[in-house]
Amino acid sequence: MTIRPGTEIQSEGVRRRNSAKGASRREAILAAAMHRFSREGYQSAAIADVAKDVGLSLPGLLHHFPTKVDLLLAILDKRDLESTAAIDIDQATWRTFLLGLIQVAKYNTGIPEVVRAFAILNAESLTQNHPAKAWFGIRAQQLQANIAAKLQAGVLQGDVKRDVDCSAIATEVIAMMDGLQMLWLREPTSFDMVGVIAGYIERLILDLQASPARQV
Repeated sequence: MTIRPGTEIQSEGVRRRNSAKGASRREAILAAAMHRFSREGYQSAAIADVAKDVGLSLPGLLHHFPTKVDLLLAILDKRDLESTAAIDIDQATWRTFLLGLIQVAKYNTGIPEVVRAFAILNAESLTQNHPAKAWFGIRAQQLQANIAAKLQAGVLQGDVKRDVDCSAIATEVIAMMDGLQMLWLREPTSFDMVGVIAGYIERLILDLQASPARQV
């Protein structure tokens, strides 16, 4: 078999175009599924309807996401990655971590449909045998552990009061964020969610920080 010069380069170019097209199609599917889940919930939404929303046959959608569970988990991973982009977990101090949560809230106000779908899925995951039950459970544990670890690091550095219950504060922060988000989803114009969260975080930082005399 004779291979013409340039054939390999052309094939690589085709692969790149196909890869870009595939990535674009996946993003469209995820957006359509998120829209469906935000209106109907995961349990009621039909994957065939998601396929129609993006102009695909059901087999065409299943080529990208073989099952409805695969689609759900891809949505959750994408959402989590985007919402935490404002925080560099590895480099953040306890202060910058908490302040980063304000930026997360600000980002969320620009994507209410996505936030609504995530909240619905979170609530649905409490039902028996829900496919996202483990995902949300692990996420909650990891988030609580991350916040508590940042606060504990502050305690060891002498920057956070020694008597602070880091795990309890982490639970409080998560409850405050989730609770305010639910209120905002019900009545988006009733209050300034970002302003309320910012006020809470700023007061929390003042309450947690050690006095200058005790700081190292």
